[in-house]
Amino acid sequence: MTDISFLSLFQYAFIEKAFLAGAFVSVTCATLGVFLVLRRMSLIGDGLSHVSFGALALGLFVGAYPLYVALPLVIIGSYAILKITEKAKVYGDASIGIVSAVGIASGVILTSLSSGFNVDLLSYLFGNILAIRSSEVVFALVLSLFVLSILAFFYWDLFSTTFDEKYAKTTGIQTELINIVLTVLTAITVVLSIKIVGVMLVSALLIIPAVTALQIARGFTETLVFSVIFSLLAVFLGIITAFLFDIPAGAMIVLFHVFFFLSALMYKNLE
Repeated sequence: MTDISFLSLFQYAFIEKAFLAGAFVSVTCATLGVFLVLRRMSLIGDGLSHVSFGALALGLFVGAYPLYVALPLVIIGSYAILKITEKAKVYGDASIGIVSAVGIASGVILTSLSSGFNVDLLSYLFGNILAIRSSEVVFALVLSLFVLSILAFFYWDLFSTTFDEKYAKTTGIQTELINIVLTVLTAITVVLSIKIVGVMLVSALLIIPAVTALQIARGFTETLVFSVIFSLLAVFLGIITAFLFDIPAGAMIVLFHVFFFLSALMYKNLE
C-alpha cells in the first residue's frame, strides 16, 4: 500500500486529470446507459467495444493516435448495426454479434501482422486512467459535453421513444432519427470510456449504474440521478483505491459498480 494520506492525493496532477476525465465520462455513461437499458439495447455497448478493438489496432498499425481512428470507425459500426437490423430483418442482438465479430477479427489480424504495438494495444484493452494525458482529458471533456448536450436537446424525443416507440412515431417524432442519434452517441461514449476502464470493461460503465439505479428509483428522473451518483462514486473510489494499493483502476471501478448494484439489490429485497 502506498504511504500517503487521502488529502495529499490532490497534489498530484495525474490524479486531478484522472478525476476530471473520470467524472465527465462517468456522468455521460450513466445518463446514456439509462436509455440503453430501458430500451433493451445495453448489449450495443459491448458490441461496439469489440469494434473499437479492431479500430484501435488499425490506428496503432498505421501509426495514428488510436482513439482518433476509433471514433469514426466505431460510429460507422453503430450505424451498421442499425442497418443490418433493418435490411436483414434480424434481431438487434444478432446484428450486434455480426458487427462485433468483424471488429474482433480485424483486430486479431492486424495484431498478428505487426508485433510491435502489442504492448500499446494491451493498455487500451484494460485501460489506465491514472496515465491519462492532458490532450486525452480535453478529448474526454469535449466529447462528453457534446454527448450530454445532444441528450439534453433530444431529451423528450428520447424519453417518448424509450417508453413507447410506436406511440412516439404517431405523435410526429422521427423515431428512426432518434435511434440513429442514440447509437451514434453510444459509439462516442464507448470510445470515451476506453481510457477509463479499457475495451474489455466498457459495457460495465454503460449498464451497471443504470441497472443499479433501477433497483431503488421510483421514477425516470430519479433513475437518472441515482445512476449518475453511483457512477461518480465508483469512478472516484476506484481511482483512489487503485492508486493507494497499486492495482488496476479500471477493474476497481467496475468492482465498485458491482458492489453498489449488489447493495441496491439487497436494499430492494429488504423493503
